[in-house]
Amino acid sequence: MKKILYAAALLATFAAAGCTEQERVKAFGGTMTLEIPACVKLVNMTWKETNLWYLTRPLKAGEVTETHSFNESSSFGTFEGTIHVVERRDKTCP
Repeated sequence: MKKILYAAALLATFAAAGCTEQERVKAFGGTMTLEIPACVKLVNMTWKETNLWYLTRPLKAGEVTETHSFNESSSFGTFEGTIHVVERRDKTCP
């Protein structure tokens, strides 16, 4: 019995190690931070299978940058993931 549990734990470790951070957050829950390129504003985000898609637009003059949280709410409250999206401004922004 111990061998079966050990093998299952080892298999789960290898499966999780083979995933990208996005896939782990979506499949197993957890938290991830995504820094989008400078001078763009987040408009919308969604999942397409295991891919994370986000819509952006150019940052306007005088507009402030924000941090957004993209939260999953599962029906049983388990494996809920959160992605924090960080907008940023640099010297090249209007």
